Amino acid sequence: MAKDEFLAYRLHAGNEAGAAPQGRFESLRTEDLSGGDTLIQVAYAGLNYKDALAQAGRGKIIRAYPRVGGIDFSGTIVHSSEAALAPGTPVVVHGFGAGVDHDGGYAEYARVPAEWVLPLPAGMTLREAAALGAAGYTAALSLHWMEHCGLTAGDVLVTGATGGVAGIAIDILDRRGFRVCAMSGKPGVQAYLRALGAADVIPPLDEGAPLRPLMSARWDGVVDSVGGRLLAQVIACLRPDGVAAAFGNAGGAELPASVIPFILRGVKLIGINANSPMPLRKRLWHRLANDYRPARLDTATRVIEPRELPQTLAALLARENIGRCVVRFS
Repeated sequence: MAKDEFLAYRLHAGNEAGAAPQGRFESLRTEDLSGGDTLIQVAYAGLNYKDALAQAGRGKIIRAYPRVGGIDFSGTIVHSSEAALAPGTPVVVHGFGAGVDHDGGYAEYARVPAEWVLPLPAGMTLREAAALGAAGYTAALSLHWMEHCGLTAGDVLVTGATGGVAGIAIDILDRRGFRVCAMSGKPGVQAYLRALGAADVIPPLDEGAPLRPLMSARWDGVVDSVGGRLLAQVIACLRPDGVAAAFGNAGGAELPASVIPFILRGVKLIGINANSPMPLRKRLWHRLANDYRPARLDTATRVIEPRELPQTLAALLARENIGRCVVRFS
């Protein structure tokens, strides 16, 4: 049975048009949450760049207030109309509008439709599920489609390497037998990235260098969280039949690339949309508990308390965080 009142971190519209939303901790009741037939007691919720954008009011992430943030979370079922979701079942939720169009995981309880809820694979803990969350799923989805395109061995570059998705991707790629090159412009992160499984750590490519259609072929694949000019440069550096999995636009939404790498080297560019159908989610979460399971998730994850949530989201937006961060609610 849920508490009569519980703690939640909720965003409210700014006082003036165009002002950033105001976030504050509140005592809520179940009926204050968005509708849904499944009530979950939240154990952990992830901190994602999208959550940080929402708190700052950037990108028009949230269009209706008030809103409990948190696009991914793990917890246990309190009650559900779905017979397969019995009370006490450990579950994970990510995407489907949680924390954006629907109240999310930054609360002791979350209420969502049953079709959004995925029971945890055997052997996975609630903390591991939250540490993976949307980030781990995105990393797994990237590798899934890269392997689907024939990339089963070789050298893989991971850009924006200190980010949450990238850190998990390095870990999984290393476990799968790839040689990983981590790219990051942050100082003092070499030891951390090597501890995750990176064989090489390099700075970003020279932004001022001419952008040529083809450059020296260096990698068989890339997991890219940056986008923009950097992604165009990396595509030009892929070996024949190389595969690029792209899911981020931290470096810009424009892609000033040439078709030449696609024509002359047979390069493939895959867009990664983590809001994928539930059958694929179930398949990849099973793999995250088995052959895709990261070996160093604790190295890449930090657990915080609810009181630390606002400032940690602000630090995430400022790109001051390294790795994955989750907030513990119960």
